Amino acid sequence: MTIAPTTTGTDASPPSQESGRAAEQLPAHRLVARATGSYIARIQPQYLSDTSAAVAELARLRRGAGKRVHQVQDLWGVGGTEELARLLDGPKEFIRLEYAEEAVFLASTLWALHQQSGRDAGMHDRRQNLGGAVRALIRLKVASGEDEEDSSLRKRLVRVGTAESLDSVAVRLREIVLLLRGAREPLDYARLAGQLYRWQHRPDRAGVQREWGREFHLAAAAASASRNGKPSSGVDTGDTRDTGDTGDTGDTGDAIDQALAPDEEFGGYAAGE
Repeated sequence: MTIAPTTTGTDASPPSQESGRAAEQLPAHRLVARATGSYIARIQPQYLSDTSAAVAELARLRRGAGKRVHQVQDLWGVGGTEELARLLDGPKEFIRLEYAEEAVFLASTLWALHQQSGRDAGMHDRRQNLGGAVRALIRLKVASGEDEEDSSLRKRLVRVGTAESLDSVAVRLREIVLLLRGAREPLDYARLAGQLYRWQHRPDRAGVQREWGREFHLAAAAASASRNGKPSSGVDTGDTRDTGDTGDTGDTGDAIDQALAPDEEFGGYAAGE
């Protein structure tokens, strides 16, 4: 299914002859983020305006939410993978293609599930990361009387952070996305795609897990400062609006759950499903 591109969104510019060479200059995870952001920036405004082709495409994409790219043959070439192919028009030795395809596909299909039946606002929003989105949901629950430290939502994020297979990550992210959809809380799917690419490479996994924990904790600090009427601390959380950068500097960061000790040799928190 082909949908005419629009000029909406900063990542939606048409491909040029220089796209392949420009792509080589970016880290692989940023290319994955850019492909995902470009695809969603093209489709999301069309879906919000109830364009029939976009509505049909999201219906197809939702069937792949929480699954692997090879499991839904009907979606081959859909969901940002064509954008990824255009960015990679040229030498491909610098990127793990299978990881890239899985990350773009998973992020795009989760966005389609998140956006389902919502025409009031786009659910892909570069201002909200995964940890921050979960923290926002927790604040809504706390307002209704649930204890924050014992929140089931926090436990769900911990389960994403401790997953040991992409299948488990996909299923657990799908559970969180369904909750985000119910609360109309958006998420930066370009950033998530870049993180999912890095997560699949075992040596990079601990860094992604730390980022999810750091996002969660920084969102709490920002909320506390807002409640107290204090200005932002100025902590750089990684601006992903154009680059898809995760902002990870390789420091030790914070675990989502302090009881989960980092295990760098095996790529992150204690193993277990």
